[in-house]
Amino acid sequence: MARVLVVFGTTDGQTAKIAQTLRGRLSAAGHDVSVVDPAAAPADISAYDAIIVAASVHAGGYQRNVARWVRTHARGLDGKPNAFVSVCLGVLQQDPKVNQDLQRILDGFSHTTGWRPSETKIVAGALKYTKYNFLKRWIMKRIAAKAGGDTDTTRDYEYTNWADLQEFADRFGARAGGRRLKTPA
Repeated sequence: MARVLVVFGTTDGQTAKIAQTLRGRLSAAGHDVSVVDPAAAPADISAYDAIIVAASVHAGGYQRNVARWVRTHARGLDGKPNAFVSVCLGVLQQDPKVNQDLQRILDGFSHTTGWRPSETKIVAGALKYTKYNFLKRWIMKRIAAKAGGDTDTTRDYEYTNWADLQEFADRFGARAGGRRLKTPA
């Protein structure tokens, strides 16, 4: 089985939850998985057989600490199975303009970091209204309303398709040199 590193950046906690779900699924398939934020990531990634980087889109870009880490390790990432998990609420809109904007953000990330992931997985995130301050709650409600989304700010909404994420983890784990689970974990 493979040693897998999952490096993630999170703003409101959903990407951290996604990273932990990847750990659970890959570990269940027999992989040795480390999940860390960029500040805690090892300086030397050569001991890992495969790497997943996960970050969320906010204000037209990904977390800066993730971009810095990827830029530093781009060459090492290219030499092994790798994937980028992009967490974004815009994917729910099914709007060609939003899809173009997301592709522009992804291309900008690749250009800035010098890394072209072997695979990119776009995952819907969450609206955590109850965790936001007044200003962020107001902004997110306006964005959600424009997209036809949920606007009741007294509760949170989780849009991540966990079964789809587990299927991604299974495929990635098989690519990294492991067995594929047949039933949901």
